[in-house]
Amino acid sequence: MTKLGSSNYFEKEVAFQGVLSSDPSQNPEFFNWNKVAVRYCDGASFAGHPEAEFKNETRLFFRGQLIWESIIDELLSMGMSDAKRAILTGCSAGGLATLIHCDYFRDHLPKDAAVKCVSDGCFFLNVPDVLGKPTMRSFYHDVVNLQGVGKSLDQKCVAKMEPSMCMFPHEFLKYIKTPVFLVNPAYDFWQIQNVLLPTSADQDKSWAKCRLNIKDCDAAQMKVLQGFRSSLMDAIGEFHQNKDGGMFINSCYTHCQTVMSVTWHSPTSTRIENKTIAESVGDWYFNRTPVKLIDCPYPCNPSCYNLNFT
Repeated sequence: MTKLGSSNYFEKEVAFQGVLSSDPSQNPEFFNWNKVAVRYCDGASFAGHPEAEFKNETRLFFRGQLIWESIIDELLSMGMSDAKRAILTGCSAGGLATLIHCDYFRDHLPKDAAVKCVSDGCFFLNVPDVLGKPTMRSFYHDVVNLQGVGKSLDQKCVAKMEPSMCMFPHEFLKYIKTPVFLVNPAYDFWQIQNVLLPTSADQDKSWAKCRLNIKDCDAAQMKVLQGFRSSLMDAIGEFHQNKDGGMFINSCYTHCQTVMSVTWHSPTSTRIENKTIAESVGDWYFNRTPVKLIDCPYPCNPSCYNLNFT
């Protein structure tokens, strides 16, 4: 009954901002590329399979994987099969889709094309909420079982552990052959509000102000959030050693950053070592310099204070 579940509720037009912008002042590296926005409505990062068994009796039909494959086939027929350079990117559930389908995207483009993937705000962590409950793990378990997502996940990963665990980037990123760049806030407000502090874990509303604005967190609450950042640092540790990978991990309280011009590249964009996200991704994509940027803990980066998307 919303645009996240049906194309019946899509807006007629979508503004192309950030990495999709055609304005060189907002998107200096990729403004003149051909760009396609893939509308999201399948509920499983384009990874659900056409027929999934449910409770051994009911058969439900999900088309996420088919939607993805059909879109790629159509774009290839429209000229993408001749591409010299290509980037697959997305944010949040779309960022997870970017990682899940990164090698598929690479494999369907010319062998001599420079193909890379940029995943934004999707490094979802397998950590318990503040009450110690595995909220995110349970959520992924239900999605994978309902939609038969295991068939779309990396099969090397699935062979080693329960399929829903292979939805966590920490578990399957190592198997992706195509170069990947991670854009992620260390204090991702979506994860803080839904993974660490779901409403079910805050019945007394003691976190109400903090979960909406990091500036309103007291010392004890900040200690918990700093622990969440530490969990992210641990989870990306192995990827940090990947010579082909790149990253921009800032200390802002935000979520998606590549699809909005104000966060992607603008005078007020967050910066690490005086580089915007757009400049960092450009340096990495065009092999100008290795990019492994990790911000110091909150509240050390004043450029984060320009952001207010909670």
